[in-house]
Amino acid sequence: MTHDEMRSLLNALFLLVALIGLVTYFTAGHTAGIIIIGISLIIKIIEFIIRFLL
Repeated sequence: MTHDEMRSLLNALFLLVALIGLVTYFTAGHTAGIIIIGISLIIKIIEFIIRFLL
């Protein structure tokens, strides 16, 4: 898997997890939504590292 393919996959995963976190934040609870959104930010940071440092 090339870096570009991995970045595309991580971007799609970030968008999906962020959307799930947003829906969770407004429906199930603020704390759970913030945790899920935080996980999506970790995914985005990994994508950022792959883009600029590798």
